[in-house]
Amino acid sequence: MKNRIFIYLLIISALFYSCDINLPYEDFTPPSPPKNITVLNGDQKVVLNWKKNPESDVAGYNIYYSYSYNGKYTLIGSSGTNNFVDYGIRNGVKYYYAVTAYDYNGNESELSYDVIYAVPRPEGFNQSIFDYRRFPNNSGYSFSKYSVVPYNSQDADFFFENYQGTYYLVVYDDTDIKDMGPTRDIYDIQFAPSYGWSSSKDEIAKAGKTYVFWTWNNRFAKIRIKNITPDRIVFDWAYQTVEGEPMLKPNKERKKLSSNRNLVATKELN
Repeated sequence: MKNRIFIYLLIISALFYSCDINLPYEDFTPPSPPKNITVLNGDQKVVLNWKKNPESDVAGYNIYYSYSYNGKYTLIGSSGTNNFVDYGIRNGVKYYYAVTAYDYNGNESELSYDVIYAVPRPEGFNQSIFDYRRFPNNSGYSFSKYSVVPYNSQDADFFFENYQGTYYLVVYDDTDIKDMGPTRDIYDIQFAPSYGWSSSKDEIAKAGKTYVFWTWNNRFAKIRIKNITPDRIVFDWAYQTVEGEPMLKPNKERKKLSSNRNLVATKELN
């Protein structure tokens, strides 16, 4: 009898240790912070993209924003993929963004290291203006009013001219213009240039090109011509409402102290 009891105890002990050895592994290691964050600046919206995390157990991403790089970051949403659209934000306000990755066990990474910000601005599509000689009242455009104006209006930032079959975009003395070359769409040009403005106060207009303007009130704008006929041009436009802000579509930067920002921001989020 005693032998049977001893054998039973051995079997139970073996089963116990066997179960103990096969306990599920508890994962407390968070994923790495997402990298290569980029933003596409729009009209009351910002589109964010980033490189997909390499870890196989990543379940999704959290997106945060702040009004300053070293400020408190607030969660605005999550995504199961490596992109996110922040809708309904205000034009003319600078937003800093950061992204974290989280796994199936709820472990969340630090904030992404990239210094990413956006200043949303108004934009418009398929706008037309006409040759000022034939249609003087519909040949100019005002970025600040978002509207067509006469070529000689004090609000006109530029106007269209067909001069003996050559097409021009013309600005006045208090505004500058620069031909930025062929582009795919209105979003290709990221920042206004710091030099190279036309000395003749005009540029030859060609379909498929983007032109940047430095307006009389120290704002930057751009148009991309979609179509030209002898009578008119059709273009898309974007206008930065913040004085002196060259960002027409933001680009990413990096800071050596970005890891310090993550530590501070993570503490504030908890």
